[in-house]
Amino acid sequence: MKIGLIVPPWVPVPPPAYGGTEAVVGNLAEGLAVLGHDVHLFTVGDSTCPVRRYHLFEHPTPQIGVGEAELMHVLAAYDAFAGMDIIHDHTSLGPFIGAGADGPPVVVTNHGPFTPMRQELFRSMARHSHIVAISHAQHRAAGTVPISAVIPHGIDLSAYKYGPGGGGYVVFVGRMNPEKGVHRAVQVARLARRKLVMITKIREPEERSYYNERVRPLMGPDDPEPREEPLAPRVELVRHADALINPIEWPEPFGLVMAEALACGTPVLAFPNGAAPEIVDHGRTGFLCRDVDAMVDALDQVDTIDRQACRTSAERNFGRLRMARDHERLYRKILTGERMNRAAVPAPVS
Repeated sequence: MKIGLIVPPWVPVPPPAYGGTEAVVGNLAEGLAVLGHDVHLFTVGDSTCPVRRYHLFEHPTPQIGVGEAELMHVLAAYDAFAGMDIIHDHTSLGPFIGAGADGPPVVVTNHGPFTPMRQELFRSMARHSHIVAISHAQHRAAGTVPISAVIPHGIDLSAYKYGPGGGGYVVFVGRMNPEKGVHRAVQVARLARRKLVMITKIREPEERSYYNERVRPLMGPDDPEPREEPLAPRVELVRHADALINPIEWPEPFGLVMAEALACGTPVLAFPNGAAPEIVDHGRTGFLCRDVDAMVDALDQVDTIDRQACRTSAERNFGRLRMARDHERLYRKILTGERMNRAAVPAPVS
């Protein structure tokens, strides 16, 4: 198949540091190429993903969000991809202006939550596009949005090698954002008397305010300052961590950092929100904790988790080839006109 993938113009593929959607699309592109497909990626000129690439903007646009830059970007993308067999769009604006009866079929992945407003938008998109959810939890939140497939994210397992732990610290990875529960991670580490390494993005004014007002006051004088790390040093820190602390305080649609930690053999301690129960096998690859106190107690049991079981779970469930094959199956169904059960009522969690 000749497949066109479109990402927003905000972060290169793969991302040099933070960029969950771009990391996923990069893995999808490479996975589809391994399966023998002709993969084309519309991104920014700074991208290095090893498939055929196209761009309008040489560098990422300075402002993230729907606007003139994204409009110009997606118009150019749909024009460039008019001859594809199928287009898989990962932008918010593209399906509204590019999908139609005269062009290739369009698949759209929702990388964010199905808020009431986004439900309305995706119901409209579904008239001329096929919608992919990234977890059963996200599917359940979709309401009456017809979902063509539930396809969890996949990662490059070779980049997240099994690690021995033993570093004497726990790690938090994610944006400096109250929904990610960074302040809870600090509370857990302090109560458990554990060193916490925070790998986090603090670039936006809201991120800096949250850190200064709610996170920094909870830290001790000897606690290391949070920092943003590129992939290789980030992976090394996770490989040697005793556990990943992920006290998410919102129904996160997936949670890529949990899959990445498991691939490193690192147990995950998470609040049971969103897709966390679909990623963490309670008592086997980590613990789902109802609150801070339960997470502190779970840290005392983290040594009972077999790190090899964590790696095996990632290999079985979260590899990029599994993700690519799932998408390949969906694309073929669309192109052959196979009837799909685009149900608004989600499938149960397996």
